[in-house]
Amino acid sequence: MPFQLSMFHLSAIALLLLSSAILNHGRVTSQPEVCVSHDQPNPLADLFPNNATGVLNATLLIIPIALETARRLIPPQYGILERAYRDLLPDFPAGMYPVLMQAAHDHDVQFKAYGITIDDFSRVGFEFPFLDLLNDGHSSFRWAPSQLITATHDIALQGSRDYGTVVSPATWDPPCDAYRALPNGNTFFRGQSTTSPTEFIELETTTRHRLAAAANPYPLELFKNITNQPTFANASSCDNMIRWFNTTMSAGTAVVQGRVRARNAFPYLGGEERAWDGVWGVQVATPFIENNYLSCGSMRGYRGTGGAGDSFVESESRGGEL
Repeated sequence: MPFQLSMFHLSAIALLLLSSAILNHGRVTSQPEVCVSHDQPNPLADLFPNNATGVLNATLLIIPIALETARRLIPPQYGILERAYRDLLPDFPAGMYPVLMQAAHDHDVQFKAYGITIDDFSRVGFEFPFLDLLNDGHSSFRWAPSQLITATHDIALQGSRDYGTVVSPATWDPPCDAYRALPNGNTFFRGQSTTSPTEFIELETTTRHRLAAAANPYPLELFKNITNQPTFANASSCDNMIRWFNTTMSAGTAVVQGRVRARNAFPYLGGEERAWDGVWGVQVATPFIENNYLSCGSMRGYRGTGGAGDSFVESESRGGEL
């Protein structure tokens, strides 16, 4: 059953933003504007003025872990839909499970109808897709139990905590972009907790050109599917972020390979630093529409994770023309 966007959707976070905007004359400010992002402007604000919209520029990497380990990490009441990810990845190694590492920069987030904007922020975390939250054997959800989020962005911090996410305020390198170029041509992104000095997540990736990219084991359809799965932390409510991969903004999608280092930010690290080398993924910018704090049960049978584009919204055809 396709999930249709309402023409007038006031989520809990939208109401929070609206209240703040009234007090701040239409603008929500959460952090000092000390730098300028290189991200492209939000192309969906005018198309969907009554919804929260924005741009998400992200590095998305797949970290294969043992299925047995995943079963220990993921709460036992949530089944793992192995068939769902093997339909997308028939050659994925037996006995393994794909963890998503998402390092992202939220840019130009708006609630256009009310003249509301919020400042940019960054976030990074390990996420667990293809989970049977509703125990129906086919509806895939993504569990995002913990995140590092921009320390000065009160709205983003509280918005994530309201889902039950364990949130660590963080500073970033670079401070207001999804990654920066290194002298060796690689890209770099690091989040460092401000409250727990040893906690960090760091990525360094290299872009793979056409011939080398042929070795990439993960099609773009996998990332479309995973990033459009309804997301939850403690299952009190679910986040429905609809990310459009079918616009000109995503034309520059790059296949990347690299290394992830982390400490304390992943449930089974046990306080020790861990590293994953040679992991594959993509760097891609996507506009998005977001519906916050929905009943998870209302997302049963959600089909917005696949198809010709990346969503089943009625205006999808217009999205391809942006």
